[in-house]
Amino acid sequence: MFLRRRQSQNPQEIDSGEREAKVNELRTALGLLSGRSSKFCTDACLRRYLEARNWNVDKARKMLQETLKWRATYKPEEIRWHEVAHEGETGKVSRANFHDLQGRTVLIMRPGKQNTASGEGNVRHLVYLLENSILNLAEGQEQMTWLIDFTGWTLSTNISIKTIRDIIYVFQNHYPERLAFAILYNPPKFFESIWKAIRYFLDPKTSEKVKFIYANNKESVEFMKSIFDVENLSREFGGKATLDYDHEEFSRLMAQDDVKTAKFWDFDQEKPYPITSRHSKAEVAPVPS
Repeated sequence: MFLRRRQSQNPQEIDSGEREAKVNELRTALGLLSGRSSKFCTDACLRRYLEARNWNVDKARKMLQETLKWRATYKPEEIRWHEVAHEGETGKVSRANFHDLQGRTVLIMRPGKQNTASGEGNVRHLVYLLENSILNLAEGQEQMTWLIDFTGWTLSTNISIKTIRDIIYVFQNHYPERLAFAILYNPPKFFESIWKAIRYFLDPKTSEKVKFIYANNKESVEFMKSIFDVENLSREFGGKATLDYDHEEFSRLMAQDDVKTAKFWDFDQEKPYPITSRHSKAEVAPVPS
């Protein structure tokens, strides 16, 4: 189930006309879709799955059908913030209040703020934020950037390899071509051994998107400037902003986004829920429009 997928060393390059033909071929191969499956399978979605499988229609079809089965069972679009808010109390994963220079949603991850031992809870919390990040992409943008801050991270705060493996499996198989970069900011030396284990589960294309960035390295600093506006980026990532995570405020913003999600998927939003008054520090998301 978790075997690393091999990719062709020299994927065949095809022009835009051939790509559109393959999108149409894939849509025909999927057959009649209805409800949320139909809404999910936009042309852009089909292109992402084709890209993930080097434009092999049969492989893309199988991958997408597995995703549709997963979504029908897991129902990621039905997860609501109040169900996963306890996982986010420390701000270990949150949506930033800015996009990167390409209009990509930025997810801030702080593994040093890990607060639960629940593997399923961690996966469900991240799936919620993935869906939320996609909902808040700038127009015409389909990818997101992960910014991972290792401040305070130790082996005792690390989640299990099984949970990491489960997260990788869900992301690679059900959110293909959604990641632009995963930026590992100032990882400690001993992370290298863990990275070797994590890398085993990554396909080569995803692995290439993982960037090790160090604050005192000139090339790293230039890379960050090429991805982010330093005026928006917080100081811990080499920027100029000071941003604090307020769990109560973030919860209010996520509740507003839950209404937005319900409207997008055409089902009624649940009744409002009480928001706790616990606080911690990290980036907070903007009020959705």
